[in-house]
Amino acid sequence: MPSIISIQNVSKSYASGVRALEPIDLEIRKGEIFALLGPNGAGKTTLINIVCGIVTASSGRVIADGHDIVRDYRAARTRIGLVPQELTTDSFETVWATVSFSRGLFGRAPNPDYVTGLLRDLSLSAKRDSSIMDLSGGMKRRVMIAKALSHEPDILFLDEPTAGVDVELRRDMWNLVRGLRERGVTIILTTHYIEEAEEMADRVGVINKGSLVLVEEKAALMRKFGKKHLTLHLQSPLTRVPAELAAWRLELKDQGLSLECTFDGGSDVGIPLLLHEVSELSIPIKDLETHQSSLEDIFVSLVSERVPSVRS
Repeated sequence: MPSIISIQNVSKSYASGVRALEPIDLEIRKGEIFALLGPNGAGKTTLINIVCGIVTASSGRVIADGHDIVRDYRAARTRIGLVPQELTTDSFETVWATVSFSRGLFGRAPNPDYVTGLLRDLSLSAKRDSSIMDLSGGMKRRVMIAKALSHEPDILFLDEPTAGVDVELRRDMWNLVRGLRERGVTIILTTHYIEEAEEMADRVGVINKGSLVLVEEKAALMRKFGKKHLTLHLQSPLTRVPAELAAWRLELKDQGLSLECTFDGGSDVGIPLLLHEVSELSIPIKDLETHQSSLEDIFVSLVSERVPSVRS
């Protein structure tokens, strides 16, 4: 799949000496949902702002849909929609006016039908004539999303779009994202709700301390770094792990009443064999439970212990 954003050796240092971004190379594919994850202060927003032309990079270049964001800023920027973390709206304007004005800023001809549909998709129809200053925080967030989509961009950046908003907006937001992806829009999101990235993303990038630690297909990431933890609860305690079970590296816990082991890569292959061997040894099992690593588990492990960079 061709790239729609090419980030080449991009870094950022400030006059104070703070180095916000180490040199980063990243290709974002056309039509994908790419989740950029990292702790606070990792450099996520700095990188997004460089791509969107808000912050000037100290080195490197960015190509957005074939246009250099510095040399051909206007053409590049018209391809991009941005929903920033901060709520910055025209307080005295109506919802309809501010969304329509944003569309015009990017040189798009008026299209009332499109704006009407956009407000409907974001549950803003009833608020179209309301002043933004009178809206709740959640409704203001919806307006920010509508403004970002007003000029029908091919690339959409969502920087913590559901932070601090209600469950209804989160649901509407992700339904809208799915619809945009079906129409070929490329979506790059950052989120503190990592379960959202796990559900939505095609690929995941992890940034930490200004460095891009990892870029990986989500499914491959789950296989590569995921773990499955199995606990067998026994009817009667064991004093030791039988030698016949040594291959599974089991640990005896809970005063001999539990056997625990971990399987790499999300593989279930070893579990049936283990259960068969336990049965052959006539070890009575009262219950069993499994825990599969989530993307959040993997993310925490990646940012807590630096791993070698991986690209995919």
